Amino acid sequence: MQVPGGGNYRDFLMPGMFVMTMAFGFINTATLVVYDSTKGVIDRFRSMPMAPSAVVAGRGITDLLAACAELAIMMLTAFAMGWRPDAGLGFLAAFGLLLWLRFALIWIGVWLGLLVPNPEAAGGLFAVAFPLTMISSLMVAPELMPDWLGWVAAWNPISSTAAATRELFGAPVIGDSWVEQHALLMAGVWPLVLTLIFLPLAVRRFQKLSR
Repeated sequence: MQVPGGGNYRDFLMPGMFVMTMAFGFINTATLVVYDSTKGVIDRFRSMPMAPSAVVAGRGITDLLAACAELAIMMLTAFAMGWRPDAGLGFLAAFGLLLWLRFALIWIGVWLGLLVPNPEAAGGLFAVAFPLTMISSLMVAPELMPDWLGWVAAWNPISSTAAATRELFGAPVIGDSWVEQHALLMAGVWPLVLTLIFLPLAVRRFQKLSR
């Protein structure tokens, strides 16, 4: 595989794999939420004198802790394969950006988990996650794609996190588009936008269950 500007493909790929792990995590969130709903756990929470936001936030915090463990395991595996990122504050910042993306996607998972009727239907959410991760810069640089597809991939929110973490890990790949040249900025903005949209939707959906 070619990396624009040269460089080791392993250094290009591993940040993309970390982002993919964070991105697919929202399916696990949705599955756990719908499992709790079908087993009556959600009904027990609804009967308690507690804010709907507390239930949603509890799910989010739990999943974020699990994401930390998943990410640590992935990074240790990559290190065993020969991946050597730059150490220091850049590494910590990249780790934080990956968790920031996962934090935003958690609320999509919670919202979808409160919508789908059963765990089997939640498994079908891979049909949503697959194009989200494949039409991106996780494994191939947008510059190597057809122009229209490269534009879509570059503006994919998870591509910004992938590009930003590559830069922070010491293997930057800078494209020509505005979003690629401002990957660090957009890696912070995209998850914020997703959180502002889907966190209220998740809380509102939980409130409707009580009516």
